[in-house]
Amino acid sequence: MRRSYFPLTQLVLGVGIACMACHALAQQAAPAAIAPVTDAVPLEELIKTPAVTISNDQIAAKIYLPDAQKGFYKGVRFDGAGMIGSLTYKGHDFYVPWFGGMSPSVRDFVFQDGKAIAGPNTAATGPVEEFNAEGGALGYAEAKPGGVFVKIGVGVLRRLDDAAYAPFRQYPLVDAGKRSNVVKPDYVEFTHEVADPGTGYAYHYVKTVRLLKDQPVMLLEHVLRNAGSKTITTQVYNHNFLNIDGTGTTAGLELSTAYQFAVDKPPEAQLAEVVGNRFVYLAAPTTEQRVTAALNGFGTTASDNGFHIVHRNLGAGVRISTDQPLTRAFLWSIRPVMSIEPFIRMSIAPGESFKWSSRYEFEAGANLSADDARPSVTNVRGAAGGEDETG
Repeated sequence: MRRSYFPLTQLVLGVGIACMACHALAQQAAPAAIAPVTDAVPLEELIKTPAVTISNDQIAAKIYLPDAQKGFYKGVRFDGAGMIGSLTYKGHDFYVPWFGGMSPSVRDFVFQDGKAIAGPNTAATGPVEEFNAEGGALGYAEAKPGGVFVKIGVGVLRRLDDAAYAPFRQYPLVDAGKRSNVVKPDYVEFTHEVADPGTGYAYHYVKTVRLLKDQPVMLLEHVLRNAGSKTITTQVYNHNFLNIDGTGTTAGLELSTAYQFAVDKPPEAQLAEVVGNRFVYLAAPTTEQRVTAALNGFGTTASDNGFHIVHRNLGAGVRISTDQPLTRAFLWSIRPVMSIEPFIRMSIAPGESFKWSSRYEFEAGANLSADDARPSVTNVRGAAGGEDETG
């Protein structure tokens, strides 16, 4: 089915490895509705799926529990663990779902009656992670049509044909693996175990969403252990679907980086501008437009893996930092949502583990800080049990 589009604002720099190209392709095809979508599940129904709420004395977060059949997220692209449907601080909600419904017949997303309708692989909210191995997923390149491959955070999937891996295809889920959750008042620990002897890939993955005591801070802590016979080499990025108070992408929203980023041409003048290490939105894009940019120029240390998003008109923002070096940074935004996507890379030998942690410092009112995108503390893992920075 051929789709036509209005002009888009895009800044794309460089050519990455195959998994990066796959991600870039996913960002470029702006969908437009050809016919009315009639099979969408309303957001009002999706938010009734199993969830827990954690809190400290400053912030509260609603976290959906992963379940391939009954969970909020129905796709096979993102890790279903730790999907956040709401996080409130000082009267602001940072992760309002950006779409009004989910349709299995929509590839990516379309706009209908002024609202976004997302496909199953795009209908995600808050900080969500996708693992992209070379070729798209572990074992995909080697699998024949009808064979299987492994997507970390999802499970064992079936390859459909000879086509290249595509992040929006709903590959059949052969084995969702074994999941378990530990829920405490201020954190949730998710464990996912997947093993496929045929491909040689297996893993034990623990992801913890933790709120720090007496601070408006959330940590995403990860430990991925290779339980198989083949080395796991992959990138992972966080899509970071940010929709503060449901306002989406509007004037007053801006992003600053911990490094001086480089772009090959400025954004469309009426929509955004680049000022030093700041990407500043001047107007809301229409439903036919998107604003994207590859934010090149970062160095080889984790100190550059820091981003500061602020909505000046709302008086709210968030700092995001990760304790691993960047391999790519991409800005993606449409009318109802803005995302900064930091990529990191890992290679894990059989029997070995890889740890990484991301820190989210929420700001509002008097504690809204200046345009320094570096974390306010040097230890990304903060006061979580007194642990040292990993990596």
